[in-house]
Amino acid sequence: MSNKIEKKYLPIGTVVMLKGGKKRVMITGFCLAVPEKMNEVWDYSGCIYPEGLISTTQVLLFDHEQITKVYQIGYIDEEEKEFKKKLNEYVSKKEGKKNSKSKSVSKPKSKAKSKSTSKTKCKTKK
Repeated sequence: MSNKIEKKYLPIGTVVMLKGGKKRVMITGFCLAVPEKMNEVWDYSGCIYPEGLISTTQVLLFDHEQITKVYQIGYIDEEEKEFKKKLNEYVSKKEGKKNSKSKSVSKPKSKAKSKSTSKTKCKTKK
């Protein structure tokens, strides 16, 4: 499939490769944060492919910009299209509020790391 992924919020079940990754990842969710850092929200959650979710402590969190290749697009129907419309509206409102309250400060990006602690974080957020 394409090397340039323009459409944000790919469907559940989409299989992708992340920047610096060695295993493919299947998208399992959207807009997740870990309790310890609720101000950091990732675009996607996922699991390794084809193994799937082996443990609840091995959820991958990553952003759209980290996707380098799409191998397979997940299932799309009318319900999924309506959900994406609402998701995009929600995210746009949240980003608008965040941008109007404070200036955006960039933090250095880190490489994806596997941690033995609760979640795998693929990127340092703003």
